[in-house]
Amino acid sequence: MSDLDRLALQVLLPAFPGTTLPDDWAELFAEGLGGVCLFGSNTADGPAAIADLTASIRAIAPDAVIAVDEEGGDVTRLHALTGSPVLGPAALGAADDLALTRETGRVIGSELAAVGIDLDLGPIADVNSNPDNPVIGTRSFGPDADHVARHVVAWTTGLQEAGVAACAKHFPGHGDTAQDSHLELPTVDADLETLTARELAPFAAAVEAGVASIMTSHIVVPALDPDLPATLSPTVLGLLRDRMGYDGVIVSDALDMAGASAGRGIPEAAVLSLDAGADLLCIGADLESSLVRDIQEAIVAAVRSGRLAESRLVDAAARLAQLRRNRDVEAPVAAETAQLRGARAAVYVEGELPDLCGAEVVSVATAANIAIGEVPWGLTPDRSIAPGGSVTGDRPVILQVRDAHRRPEIVVDGAAVVVEWGWPGPYDGAAPRICTRGYSRPARAAVEELLRKAGWDR
Repeated sequence: MSDLDRLALQVLLPAFPGTTLPDDWAELFAEGLGGVCLFGSNTADGPAAIADLTASIRAIAPDAVIAVDEEGGDVTRLHALTGSPVLGPAALGAADDLALTRETGRVIGSELAAVGIDLDLGPIADVNSNPDNPVIGTRSFGPDADHVARHVVAWTTGLQEAGVAACAKHFPGHGDTAQDSHLELPTVDADLETLTARELAPFAAAVEAGVASIMTSHIVVPALDPDLPATLSPTVLGLLRDRMGYDGVIVSDALDMAGASAGRGIPEAAVLSLDAGADLLCIGADLESSLVRDIQEAIVAAVRSGRLAESRLVDAAARLAQLRRNRDVEAPVAAETAQLRGARAAVYVEGELPDLCGAEVVSVATAANIAIGEVPWGLTPDRSIAPGGSVTGDRPVILQVRDAHRRPEIVVDGAAVVVEWGWPGPYDGAAPRICTRGYSRPARAAVEELLRKAGWDR
């Protein structure tokens, strides 16, 4: 294998299916594959199996980057079966305890390091200024840029103190969108002054704090580049390098997302992203090894044809070697008292709770966005209904919803109380509402406390 073939593999961060390393992927690692991103299908067998999986990869490729999306709260891969033991960003932002946010990052980092993961694709540095955002929402620390920036720095600091590289995302800011870039290409139509003060501020703070990596977004920002999504734009990524002075690793968001590869294909998106300035290309989940080979061939062909400079690959590989790593860290247990205290501060009630003695829990079954996936949320329901289904029964109803303000088909009439587990958007229902700012085990405990004080006896 040529040096160029190896370099083309070294900048890739794909993902294979299953909880053990397939033989064809072992061959890719032996040839120089840069790393892997673990998704729910890889982590389903629990921490011990994850540690075995990462050890099997490192036995072949000691320097491979092993990454995961572990944001806390709604987005968890390590706790996909039970729910996260720590608060998510929106709840941490609402509690506004920077020491708790830093400790949460440290707990997550220590837990990841203990199972052999050295790159966490978090924190979210997006400012959720659009309450109708379908993909950021409770993954954001809030709607105010300065507030988000402080918590991004605290979370990043805690994570990296545990020896795991952080990745602030999604540059230059995915908060002011009403579309999901997994499915289409969103646009942030703000002027440069607004972008600088709002979208870019948390990323600038993360750069100043020494964040190890920054992830791009598949969004078009006409004030910066009217044609290409940020992931593929030399102008947008040049802003990060040149104007903001960032010299760490630039990671692409997953290139199988429609915002990046629709109409051009994943191999071509990979070439364009590298040429724009990305160093490590996240490809997507549950891939066939043949796609990795196709991407490798496209990168090699682009270099040989003069479309892509080989020095760009050399530069990317050098940056990857700088990622922080500490693979000898024991994972502490999340401080349950501190997390519950934060959850109590984040949860709030609109209106006065009625007597809930004998109440049943009813969940409105709505699909989570792709970034969150199908993970536990809310209290264990007595029954579930489809959006628009009848709420009322023979007992008072505690109705559980997610992002109800974005789903006009959801009916809340007939509920004794509504528990909103998503972003707390506008609400004009007659029943009182409990807003949690995202699901986690501490948030569930805080909600249970409130309900029991109102007579709920389960």
